[in-house]
Amino acid sequence: METLRTENLIKRFGDLEVLKGIDLSIRRGETVVVLGASGSGKSTMLRCLNFLETPTAGKIYIEGKLIGRHEGDTVTYSASELNKVRAKAGMVFQQFNLFPHLTVEENVTLGPMRVRKMERTQARLLAARCLDRVGLVQKAQSYPAQLSGGQQQRVAIARALAMEPSVVLFDEPTSALDPELVGEVLLAMRQLTEDGTTMVVVTHELGFAYNVASRVVFLHEGRIHEEGPPREILVSPRTERMREFLRSHSLFRIPEPSARNDGQSEAPAERQQRTNPRSAECNIPE
Repeated sequence: METLRTENLIKRFGDLEVLKGIDLSIRRGETVVVLGASGSGKSTMLRCLNFLETPTAGKIYIEGKLIGRHEGDTVTYSASELNKVRAKAGMVFQQFNLFPHLTVEENVTLGPMRVRKMERTQARLLAARCLDRVGLVQKAQSYPAQLSGGQQQRVAIARALAMEPSVVLFDEPTSALDPELVGEVLLAMRQLTEDGTTMVVVTHELGFAYNVASRVVFLHEGRIHEEGPPREILVSPRTERMREFLRSHSLFRIPEPSARNDGQSEAPAERQQRTNPRSAECNIPE
């Protein structure tokens, strides 16, 4: 079943056209990873799906329902409709944006109680389930300042899950974290994939894309340049632009330990392997 679909999605900022006609379909239970260079339109696309940015043109369907009132080239969106859309399309940002004066549990229950008018007892039970899914139920009474960056991001994921959305949108969720904390967030997201959560993830973590994604979408200059299974897109890209993007992630690889101690220089084939963007550093096989 289709959870989300866009047709000819266009977004302009003045004379700058950032999205140039995005056609994308997300099925229930899929994890779609969106890759692309800076400025390709990845984050803008996510913000349009959640209506944090109003699309300039095009159509967005959530659970088969067309969002907005379309009359010719004019589209109007009511505030009440957009509030419902944002509840169905949860968002996890680069920054955690937790309320520092609230406990972890209070941060997670705030949305269900305020937006969904849920009773406190029911909201606390829901928060416990969501925190358990990201491995933080034992931190329910802690404050954000008492948590690591990775733990705070997992709380932000639990907060999004508490709205019981149709799809969760992740905008580079690990980019603000120290490298040693990235793994715990990616593991939590992988668990959500295994649980059947529908997700659209903007990230530069190629290993995550290869091992977890149902499908990879590569954006270039505001258009979908390549799309397909990760084994196809990341191992055998069809276009030179996608190959350039992958090569850019391998320029400063740390070489594998070598048993050579005879002073010989590495052979050309070994240099090729060491700089290959689809090598072990991303857990993508040759």
